[in-house]
Amino acid sequence: MNIILLGPPGAGKGTQARFLVEGRNMIQLSTGDMLREAKTSGTEMGLRVAAIMDRGELVTDEIVIGLIREKLEGDKQGGFIFDGFPRTLKQADALAALLAATGERLDAVIEMQVDDAALVSRITARSTCGHCGEVYNDVTKPIPADHICTSCGVKADFKRRADDNEDSLKTRLMEYYKKTSPLIGYYYAKGQLHGVDGLGEMSAVEADIAKVLDR
Repeated sequence: MNIILLGPPGAGKGTQARFLVEGRNMIQLSTGDMLREAKTSGTEMGLRVAAIMDRGELVTDEIVIGLIREKLEGDKQGGFIFDGFPRTLKQADALAALLAATGERLDAVIEMQVDDAALVSRITARSTCGHCGEVYNDVTKPIPADHICTSCGVKADFKRRADDNEDSLKTRLMEYYKKTSPLIGYYYAKGQLHGVDGLGEMSAVEADIAKVLDR
């Protein structure tokens, strides 16, 4: 099963992708992770990526598609989760062509729907474990008093992202809606779009996604 997770920054895509990796043996294809992995791989594609990133330039869609192709041609396990790609209609068309060329298909596009004001409130209150990256929230999941992470069991520093502030988040949300929201109409027209409440409890969001995938 191959799926796309759509949603603005902070909607919880990374957390839900982790649940799918652990519960369904799926492979998360995060653009950022693939680029970092390729940069240190020593392969021909990796050397191209390293040279572009070292120059401070943006990696082209062609290269990202090439990295995804390498993954699709490898061990498929329980299928792929596309996280952070596609971001534009051009990328969506390129991904559709790649899936067809490799004998794969896109089974579902899950849009994690959020209320912007509630999202900003939630994200400005979040921190992460400096050791394992587990996410905490001042309101819904406070940092333990002893600073021992409940996920990894390590006493760690808990950090806030520098751009997790209201002004920065509003800018990132505007960028998302300008570039990525057209994908919602694109996949709706294809009959592949499914919406879930991205601001629910993590377990409730996980259950809603499971209902979509189990149909």
